[in-house]
Amino acid sequence: MNFTGIIVGAAVFLSIGICHPVTIKLEYYLGRKGWWIFFIAGLVCTVTSLLVENYIVSTVVAAFAFSCFWGIGEVFKQHERVRKGWFPMNPKRKDDYKD
Repeated sequence: MNFTGIIVGAAVFLSIGICHPVTIKLEYYLGRKGWWIFFIAGLVCTVTSLLVENYIVSTVVAAFAFSCFWGIGEVFKQHERVRKGWFPMNPKRKDDYKD
């Protein structure tokens, strides 16, 4: 039996599951200017995936890298969700949500 697909699939599922709440918290505390954290994490994971020799580990790290890159766009979308009232606003950053 080959468990590679199951392992990679589970890792991608966890990666997405981790990035979703991190995106919400990142936008809450740092606002849109926190996007660079996802960018740096994505770059580090991309380079790491190129250097790792193990096929499964390289694939999992690359999948996490692209989840981080996807998170960049989600930070900006989360900002809009907060403006619409779908998520709580950080009271310390009220001015960030004005038109």
